[in-house]
Amino acid sequence: MSRDSFLRGALILTAAGVVVKLIGSVNRIFLSRLLGGEGIGLYQMAYPIYLLALSISSAGIPIAISIMVAEKAAVGDYRGASRIFRISWSILAITGLLCSSLLYWSAGWLTEHNWVRDERAYYAIAALAPAIFFVTVLSSYRGFFQGLQMMTPTAVSQIVEQLVRVVVMVALAYIFLPMGLEYAAAGASFGAAPGAAAALAVLMAYYWRRRCYIQRRMLPGPAVPQQSSWAIMKRMIKLALPVSLAYIMLPVVSSIDLIIVPARLEAAGYTVQQATELFGYLTGMATALINLPTILTGSLATSLVPSIAEAFTRKNHALICRRSATAIRISNTITIPSFAGMYLLAEPICQMLYDAPEAGTAVSILALGVIFLGIHQVSTGILQGLGRTAIPFINMLVAAAVKIILNWYLTAMPAWGVKGAAWATNADFAVGALLNMLFIYRYTGFCWRITDTLKAVLATFMMSAVVLYVYDTVMLATMYNTIATLAAIVSGCIVYAFSLLLLGGVQEGDVERIPGGGGILVVLLRRLGIFKKK
Repeated sequence: MSRDSFLRGALILTAAGVVVKLIGSVNRIFLSRLLGGEGIGLYQMAYPIYLLALSISSAGIPIAISIMVAEKAAVGDYRGASRIFRISWSILAITGLLCSSLLYWSAGWLTEHNWVRDERAYYAIAALAPAIFFVTVLSSYRGFFQGLQMMTPTAVSQIVEQLVRVVVMVALAYIFLPMGLEYAAAGASFGAAPGAAAALAVLMAYYWRRRCYIQRRMLPGPAVPQQSSWAIMKRMIKLALPVSLAYIMLPVVSSIDLIIVPARLEAAGYTVQQATELFGYLTGMATALINLPTILTGSLATSLVPSIAEAFTRKNHALICRRSATAIRISNTITIPSFAGMYLLAEPICQMLYDAPEAGTAVSILALGVIFLGIHQVSTGILQGLGRTAIPFINMLVAAAVKIILNWYLTAMPAWGVKGAAWATNADFAVGALLNMLFIYRYTGFCWRITDTLKAVLATFMMSAVVLYVYDTVMLATMYNTIATLAAIVSGCIVYAFSLLLLGGVQEGDVERIPGGGGILVVLLRRLGIFKKK
């Protein structure tokens, strides 16, 4: 079967991720203007409960399916791969239906017993319930296609899901607004269901197009002994459970931060209002910024799982090391300049985006965490591809414990304050990444190629000099921070790209895999003498 390479798949998912983020940003603007702070508050009261129910019903399952399907595809057992999909579909349809029903019927209980403080949020919680069924079922399709290293269906379904969701959310919020804010918030919440249903329809269409081809692959050759349904379910649960627990841990750690950081800032001498403001800078502004560069590394990790699983099944350790090295190299190529750019332009960026230059302090510190977060995401994908899904979860627990300890002590020191909380987050990312890399070395013997990292560092130094020069020059000439910041970012990206190409930090194969024009770009770079002519 023709399959996307893991790097090409990562680029496809990254492009989809950027489009989804842009659509989501537009949606947030329209919805905020339509509902106001109170209406958004009702919507936000329901959404965390929805995410928790979704984590219980399906999180981790797509990764488990992709690993198991990739293992079957590696040995040509497409009958086994299809069987894994059918069994997983049945399981997820049942769990999705149960979780949807449970959320719908428990909405009243949550508001009556003050788990949700505002009883008007009942309608928003109940309106989100149908979406769980559709999202849970479509996760089986995404896991199946990812296991075959076909990332286009997932990418297209993500864009369709977000587009339909946003249109329905805004439309229903507008229609129901005259009835009251609670009904408008419920209309916005309900938008998740048709969005997921549309994505499911897209994936079903892709599946039926590919199904005949897969069935033809089953015909030749001797029959391969098939696992029992119980064995498949047992393996799926074993792979998925640690990943699901890791998904659940993310909001848990955020909740712990919510408890610890403001309280320790008050212990450092800040007022309640000041502590709340600093916490907003840290979590609402700085954290959102450092997550932007990791759209690519997150996509890379998703694409890497079935690719590593395929190589591991074939016992091709050289291929595992080569793909791991490529993934780490691409991660550093993106995150190292992102760190430098956000560190140097922390205050100007915060002024431009949030009109809050004070958030620049947290951004400048958290910028370092981008590098560790990228490595953590990629290394998690490698370990999951090796079938060691429990290890990243255990490492995450250790890293979270370090973060909690540092948050408790550093944030309460007057000299550190919110800086201590930011450094605690960096330590969280760093510990998780380091532990993951140690286990990867233990299981594969993979070693970091320092020369690739040094090329990215050298190109980043060149970029940094240009960024500072352009920002100061344009700011002096125009006195407009936004123009100066955008000019510095664009010029920095251009200088970094050309510096990296000249230093050999980007390989010809990387450019060729860029969807929609990589081959043309390679020809152009050959004519410029950057790549050798063949």
